Amino acid sequence: MMEKTLVIIKPDAVSKNLIGEIISRFERNGLRVAALKKIKMTKDEAKGFYIVHKERPFYESLTDFMSEGPIVVMVLEGENAIQKVRKIMGATNPAQAEEGTIRRDFAENIERNAVHGSDSAQSAAYEIPYFFSTLEIL
Repeated sequence: MMEKTLVIIKPDAVSKNLIGEIISRFERNGLRVAALKKIKMTKDEAKGFYIVHKERPFYESLTDFMSEGPIVVMVLEGENAIQKVRKIMGATNPAQAEEGTIRRDFAENIERNAVHGSDSAQSAAYEIPYFFSTLEIL
């Protein structure tokens, strides 16, 4: 099934100049970039995006981290894009991620883990319009 999903290259990976390497891993696996931009979220914008985690103990540190520097947000499209992106990214905890995944190769820890990807069609439906209008998705 053709799907769209949101991917964020997080501040840790952007600061290490890994944008091109990360995008190329997705493209090499049959995903197409449908929208892309580099932004810097405010703390309030990060809190809005991660509102589902509001009651979690890591909410404040996560939103601090996500607003500390530039990020790259993109919409990727392809066959089973959500599942494919999750596999390419690897487990949230890089110590548990498979060899050759983005998080295993580039993440510092469970929070500073290089990338975010929508975990379901419902998440993608919320996350994509948080950053992109329909006119920006080609």
